[in-house]
Amino acid sequence: MDSEYVTAVDPIEETDLMSDEKLKSILEAILFAASEPISLDEFQSALPEIGKRTLRKGLAELSDDYEEMGRSFHLVEIANGYQICSRPEYSEWIEKFYTRQVRVTLSPSALETLAIVAYKQPITRADVATIRGVNSDSVLNSLLEKGLVRITGRKDGRSLLFSTTDDFLQQFGLKDASELPSLDEIDELLSLPNGSEPPEPLLPVVTEEATA
Repeated sequence: MDSEYVTAVDPIEETDLMSDEKLKSILEAILFAASEPISLDEFQSALPEIGKRTLRKGLAELSDDYEEMGRSFHLVEIANGYQICSRPEYSEWIEKFYTRQVRVTLSPSALETLAIVAYKQPITRADVATIRGVNSDSVLNSLLEKGLVRITGRKDGRSLLFSTTDDFLQQFGLKDASELPSLDEIDELLSLPNGSEPPEPLLPVVTEEATA
């Protein structure tokens, strides 16, 4: 019968009709439209027919394209997602353009508390206070308001547990918590002899845009 010679179209192959270039263009358009890092799940919500492996491949190729073209921006993995960021060597001109930007430094107590949460997370208020040796409720509340810390559950069903947020990772340019300085690096910084240059802060300065 003639039907024996009819080749069925595999529906799985239909997704392959989207070329690599078109997929990269779609990913790029989404990245440029977003103001926050985009996770693979979020990409997949817009492209449900595309698997995560293919999405990762497309993002990796897009990143390689930017490198080969020497663009002023690059694709980075940050805060559990992907975001297009300007390259550091252009920061001088960007700072001149954003003349309304104001640098806001966390207070020593806030920075200390944030570091404790970052390294010990998830952690309770009581544990933070024990480590600092002082009540830290107001500082934790301030970090919650800034979006750098969030409540992630309860210990033994009672005490609230605190962890850092994706905003924390984004503000400090970290892909994930594993990129925090190691305890050995911190010990090395703290053991510098008197008269040495002061070490860089363990956590960078937080920047916020001035309100109108």
